[in-house]
Amino acid sequence: MLRAYTAAAVRAAEQPLLDAGHGPALMQRAAHGLGLGVVSVLRARGRGVYGSRVALLIGSGNNGGDALYAGAYLASRGSCATALLTSDRTHTEALLAFIKAGGRIMRMPVLPAVPALTPGQEPPSSASGEKGALAAFLAESAFCDIIIDGLLGTGGRGGLQGPLAEVVAQLCHMVAAGDGPAVVACDLPSGVNATTGEVTHPVLPADLTVTFGAAKTGVVCAPAEQLCGSVSVVDLGIDEFLGAPDVLRLETADLANLLPVPATADHKYTRGVAGIVAGSEQYPGAGLLAVAAASACGPGMVRYLGAAEVCAAIHIRNPEVVCSQGSPLDVRVQAWLVGSGIDGDNAALLRASQAMESRVPTVVDAAALTLLGAGIPEEDAAEATGSRHNAHLVLTPHAGELSLLLTRHGIAKSRAEIEAAPLAAARLAARVTGATVLLKGPTTVVASPEGTVYTQADGAPSLATAGSGDTLAGVLVALLAMRAEHQHQEDPSEGVQDTLAVTAALAAALHGRLAHVDSGAPLNAGALAARIPAVWARIMH
Repeated sequence: MLRAYTAAAVRAAEQPLLDAGHGPALMQRAAHGLGLGVVSVLRARGRGVYGSRVALLIGSGNNGGDALYAGAYLASRGSCATALLTSDRTHTEALLAFIKAGGRIMRMPVLPAVPALTPGQEPPSSASGEKGALAAFLAESAFCDIIIDGLLGTGGRGGLQGPLAEVVAQLCHMVAAGDGPAVVACDLPSGVNATTGEVTHPVLPADLTVTFGAAKTGVVCAPAEQLCGSVSVVDLGIDEFLGAPDVLRLETADLANLLPVPATADHKYTRGVAGIVAGSEQYPGAGLLAVAAASACGPGMVRYLGAAEVCAAIHIRNPEVVCSQGSPLDVRVQAWLVGSGIDGDNAALLRASQAMESRVPTVVDAAALTLLGAGIPEEDAAEATGSRHNAHLVLTPHAGELSLLLTRHGIAKSRAEIEAAPLAAARLAARVTGATVLLKGPTTVVASPEGTVYTQADGAPSLATAGSGDTLAGVLVALLAMRAEHQHQEDPSEGVQDTLAVTAALAAALHGRLAHVDSGAPLNAGALAARIPAVWARIMH
């Protein structure tokens, strides 16, 4: 399982080693890992180190020092390395090592302080030397194999500004051309918030981010994750000082351990019964997609409650599903899914409301989100314990739906604001509703009101299609039902909401991997359910 930590937690974990005088050794280890990361990118592009061309963007402090030492490592092995120094506080020892190894430097002059101006007086323009240095560095970068971004580290605030921001913006256009240099970020791309995943543009998108000590929360959260490329963690020996992680991520081995496996003594009721209230006469597809996905996961039974027209269609596509127009009060299930495609269907909305009151784990999607109770006022959320009326619910909004949900709780947050900081938004929604929240997006965030957070980025842009969310909801309700019978045997100490959170993360990961069958081919949601058994089997083996 991948564990990610805030920038403050990583700095605190490094402090005992720094206090013991191991700072230079930590920097050398970080720089060596960064250099090896650059070598791996060169080799992936069919290049060796000798004769390669590397451009380095060097900021102040340790981040620039790490990059300079990595540049020295590359230069000593035959790379033509050119560094643009953007600060007068360059790490001295690292700079000397870089020059000694044959590295070439360009300096961006630091402008003098601007004196007080009289009304109407123009501020001084940039020095011609600065413009010349930046132009020369851009010309050099155009012919490089690799750009190393060593400008801002985990302590960077506010992003890049002034002429340097203009240079990075031009480099962004250069690498976007497709045949330009690859980018390796030192610790994280400059302009990325290491703790929140928020982004201040311009940010040079990395092909590889080499981060030090531990994965930072920001590199596993949107929108930053989409700018980090592959992430490699360099071990600095600080694990024992890190404490509890801020964010978790399920990896393949975790999925294999969590996916339910039938026991010899199981029968259809002990293997989990998933109940679904989705689809309507107006929107039958939502019900069909959710049912197909749930059934493909192999629970003991799928029960569908809904319109007769939808039942008839389900009987043709999935004859194993038990359908009726009954009430959730009259059937027994281990988990419910409610909401997909029931807009304007009063009978379906009533069934959804009854299912939500049943106290079994319930996936609340789409129209059913409007049925959610008032929850907890924001000012009281910090003291919330998670043991409340909505504790059995898993909400599955996208950013627009979450904006409306928060508005009903008296919190004004636009869709754009949520997309800019989805980790914070999901955590807020979990606290104020008292429910587990699965916020859909390029990186899915699962937040429990008890504080547990998972992020999953297993999917691909091809999943952004109508009905994909209905498929995810069907996968989730099946997994909730199947794991409900065995969750206490797995870990009796695990809280109910932590169980909901890890199951929601499991569903997001499984759903995401459906996009990678016949990768590159066109994809619609109707094809997803049929992929589940093969993807499931691949994970298990």
